[in-house]
Amino acid sequence: MELTLLGTGAPAGLPRPDCPCAVCATARGAEARAATALLLDGALLLDLTPGAALAAARAGHSLVGVRQVLLTHPHDGPAVDLPAGLPTPGRVPDGRELTLISGHRVRAVPVDHPGTGYEVTSPEGERLLYLPPGAGPAGLAEGLAAYEMVVVDVVRRPDAVGRLRAAGAIGSTTDVVAVHLDHDVPGGPELARRLAAAGARAVPDGTTLIVGEYHAVPDVPRRTLVTGGARSGKSLEAERRLEAFPDVLYVATGGHRHGDVEWAARVAAHRERRPGSWRTTETCDLVPLLGEDGPPLLIDCLSLWLTDAMDRADAWDDAAWGAHGERTLRTRVAELLTAVRETGRTVVAVTNEVGSGVVPATPSGRRFRDELGRLNAAFAAECEHVLLVVAGQALPLRG
Repeated sequence: MELTLLGTGAPAGLPRPDCPCAVCATARGAEARAATALLLDGALLLDLTPGAALAAARAGHSLVGVRQVLLTHPHDGPAVDLPAGLPTPGRVPDGRELTLISGHRVRAVPVDHPGTGYEVTSPEGERLLYLPPGAGPAGLAEGLAAYEMVVVDVVRRPDAVGRLRAAGAIGSTTDVVAVHLDHDVPGGPELARRLAAAGARAVPDGTTLIVGEYHAVPDVPRRTLVTGGARSGKSLEAERRLEAFPDVLYVATGGHRHGDVEWAARVAAHRERRPGSWRTTETCDLVPLLGEDGPPLLIDCLSLWLTDAMDRADAWDDAAWGAHGERTLRTRVAELLTAVRETGRTVVAVTNEVGSGVVPATPSGRRFRDELGRLNAAFAAECEHVLLVVAGQALPLRG
């Protein structure tokens, strides 16, 4: 089954008309995107968008052979002119199946947003799932057969990818193509990096893909370290790396701080932006978790883990540090690093960069700074991917 993406952008296109934002200002050339529309084997058009006939011609195709036009979502703004010869656009009721004269079978898939998703099966048996902008599947049962291709709003609905993955609809060889791209994320390398974290990719308008043809799925790094300064956005970046996974264990190393209103507000803010399917555990005992099989771990953060480790080793006191504290701390750090090296789980860990600012005034403060620097360097050495977050911008240092 041949799929041509006549457009890959949001309904308003990219750049948006009259939008002054930085993403729209730089969306030129291959980064410019018309509203998403799919042409399948020249016979089926999913979503009729302005300029569809011209877009098809630019891609080397014609709409003359289109036998069915199906809409997935309500279209705002003025009515789109129907090119001559095209059948009147329609919509298939949820759960109903339509068989085209070309042999394609189209089943309407319920979604959790206004609109309809479509599962298309070619005469040869390849299966494609296409969801409208801002939508995820509704009422999924587990144990579904994996699609050869899923075309979905990955940026705004990574949880939809997670739900499809949990149900088996996205497998290890499924080609996940991001569409309905808007000005939420800068294009180019930043968009590619964000999508790769979800095992997805984007292609320019006019690209023709073969559904079922092997395409290397972007690798999701098994171990990632995200570092940065205070309020740099490092925790949000770490969460983004796992938001397309259906089940994540969030490991909070900060514990409770009774009576600390500010700390409680920080914890609440973190909880509110995490997917509801994620679970949370509050512990600094990381080695057993890393040694177990299970869902991905998000560890936030190593600096608080180190604080607990230094507390347990009595490492803040100069005399205790020289007598036994340093040796005890080194042993615990070595155990953590061994567990990270040997773990089979996907792990994203957050840490702080504290060596670029003011030199601490106390020996214990300088000791913490030095030990955290050593821990960060050693932990990073065990990771396939290391990111530095500065002013909300993620800079890849490795991977």
